[in-house]
Amino acid sequence: MRVALLTRAVFPLHGYGGLERHVYDLARALVERGVEVTLITPPPGDPELTAEAVHPAIHGEFIPYRTFPMAGRRGTTVLDRSTAYPIWGLRAGRRALELVQEQRIDIVHGFGASVLGYARPRLRARSEGPNASAGQPRPRAEGPSASEGQARADGPGATAPLVMNPQGLEEFGATDPSRAPLKIAAYLPLRRAVLFCAAAADAVIATDRALEPYVLSHLRIPPNRMTTIPNALDLRALDRDTDPGMIAHLRHQHEVTLGERILLSVGRLEASKGFHVLVRALAAVREHGALDGRPWRWVSLGDGPYRPMLDQLASELGLERHVRFLGRVTDREMHAWHELSTLFVHPTLYEGSSLVTLEAMAHRRAVVASAAGGIPDKVRPGENGWLVPPGDPSALAAALSGAISDPTRLARYGLAGRTIVEREFSWAAAGDATVELYRRLLG
Repeated sequence: MRVALLTRAVFPLHGYGGLERHVYDLARALVERGVEVTLITPPPGDPELTAEAVHPAIHGEFIPYRTFPMAGRRGTTVLDRSTAYPIWGLRAGRRALELVQEQRIDIVHGFGASVLGYARPRLRARSEGPNASAGQPRPRAEGPSASEGQARADGPGATAPLVMNPQGLEEFGATDPSRAPLKIAAYLPLRRAVLFCAAAADAVIATDRALEPYVLSHLRIPPNRMTTIPNALDLRALDRDTDPGMIAHLRHQHEVTLGERILLSVGRLEASKGFHVLVRALAAVREHGALDGRPWRWVSLGDGPYRPMLDQLASELGLERHVRFLGRVTDREMHAWHELSTLFVHPTLYEGSSLVTLEAMAHRRAVVASAAGGIPDKVRPGENGWLVPPGDPSALAAALSGAISDPTRLARYGLAGRTIVEREFSWAAAGDATVELYRRLLG
């Protein structure tokens, strides 16, 4: 089986993030199952990197990503995603079509608008398939049917089945469009591109059960073309990269004292991640005395345009002594900080699947998080963590106070979180489910 993976970013070629990490793990899981993977993505930031940095068996096709000057600065992300990204998706999708026509690819699997150039010929091929030509309706089933996947013909217009993963649905406002109306309006070109890709797809992947109704409503697809395969973790790699030497090094370097409570967050520093809500909640917790008695600090891993604002807010609230923005760190440093932490806090305003939450759970850490996106599938109150309404600093402060007051419960919740990941969110299950989806589409 030969698969083309199309994505605007993948770790380690383009930094570290939820999408980047998911594609990295997916590509490796497919290779482990005997799938030949061609990765179609923008050129890496480091010209010395190749697709082999993802896995030695992966073939890379780098499609230039051309954007405007000064892109990447605060306030430019939406503009870039609504202009440069769909244009790149046209080029990347056309390259995938060429590989299919050369009979080098059996399945095209894309993320968001990355398959835009492949969507139109795939939509045409599906409409001209055996069922369409006979005037018969396609059969409905729990997942994509084999007849949909086999709607292909020889010749210039031939296409392979298309699998599309919309990831976080940020351009639609994810699970709460009311939170960013201006941003959603600015995303109109990207939304149209994603809708077109979804209409052409033989299968659309929802990454959590909690996201299923939003995938159906935002993308306007019938239920029989949606398949739920949770985003997952490679637990073997996570355990392997958890280095006791790095833990000791960070403890010494950052002067982490015995018994110090470390509240850890991981994510890009932007408005949608809600870190400004967390800063206000921490100030409230401190004022009520819940953090008195032992040293504590909030450690944030990740960078982004809102870092100066968060620094200023922490200073205004008198928290500068307790707040550490460490920027981007290596995998080993991130895993070490999880091991040093007391509690993981994810105050996001809206979210997709949230791999960072899964990583904290895999490190046996209890979680306080917003009830946004796919997080309620993972964080289960009374079992492994606390859920609060997004954007509510008072509710977040109350949850934090309750969490840090009971170390025994924190340990119990942490163990339960690891069990949930092992049972429901490991690549052992997700990799098999993805290959099974491919086989079903290919008949």
